[in-house]
Amino acid sequence: MRWYQVKEQAAGIKRLMLMYHIYCIAGKKAVKFITFFVTFFAFIFAPQIRYYSKKYLHQVGVKPTLKNQFLHFLSYANILIDNMETFINKFNPANITFADEDTKNNFFNIVREKKGGFLISSHLGNIHVLRSFLSAEYNKYNVHVNIFLSETQCKIFNEFIRRIMLPQNDVTTYPVEQITIGTPIEIKEKIDRGELVFIAGDRVSETGSTVFGTEFLGRRVEFPLGTFTFAKLMDCPVFFIVLVKTDGDKYTVYLEKAPENQNEMQSAYVKFLEKLTRRYPLQFYHFYDIFVDGKTGDEDELH
Repeated sequence: MRWYQVKEQAAGIKRLMLMYHIYCIAGKKAVKFITFFVTFFAFIFAPQIRYYSKKYLHQVGVKPTLKNQFLHFLSYANILIDNMETFINKFNPANITFADEDTKNNFFNIVREKKGGFLISSHLGNIHVLRSFLSAEYNKYNVHVNIFLSETQCKIFNEFIRRIMLPQNDVTTYPVEQITIGTPIEIKEKIDRGELVFIAGDRVSETGSTVFGTEFLGRRVEFPLGTFTFAKLMDCPVFFIVLVKTDGDKYTVYLEKAPENQNEMQSAYVKFLEKLTRRYPLQFYHFYDIFVDGKTGDEDELH
């Protein structure tokens, strides 16, 4: 099963709006308390997704107990709360720190000098909270951000975000399903003006775009070749980026400069993502079967 075949597990737009109003009245702790029980019931009634979580945890080296599967679910639910805060400008950017100061300074020199940049993210951690840090409201660089997102997945949550989001002139979103032959030209013009572009490099396209096979967590997976071809075409600084939750509401940014050669870029990205996935296994949010090698092996003990 591919990621785009997984049915969205959401509480419904009315219930999400109710959670938002509870947040406005009672604060984040109250919403997290309620979210715990909502996640518990979602966990019970999602056996297929539980199985894929179990299979992934087994492969990454985490004991795939029911408790760890639930913590995997709950981790994802809690980052959605952080996303809500981000889109209404309530997430505190002071909670975001960088793991490496030298890479951070190199990156912000590029931002300050308006050179533009292409950042390859993933579904490890929560890239969306970086908007709080990069938003013109919080930093002096006034950088414009362009984000490629899936329009077909998470429709309910995306509609919820559209309803509560405050107007932001510093962010433009692009549906990955609507990339055309003219999109790279438009994005190149934006980068040349000093803008930043974010796109995930760890999920293949629903439209059947070209992929490259690689070993990841000891198994065979496929990643989208188009992301890295896109990055190479932009002829600009390329970075790999991951934001992971480290303590309470605090996030750490892992940033790495990508090699210029495309094959080396692809290999370096896989190593970067695998290293951090092993370090933060409960924050890898692929609730489907990412492995394509057809192995069965130890899977019998997962049933």
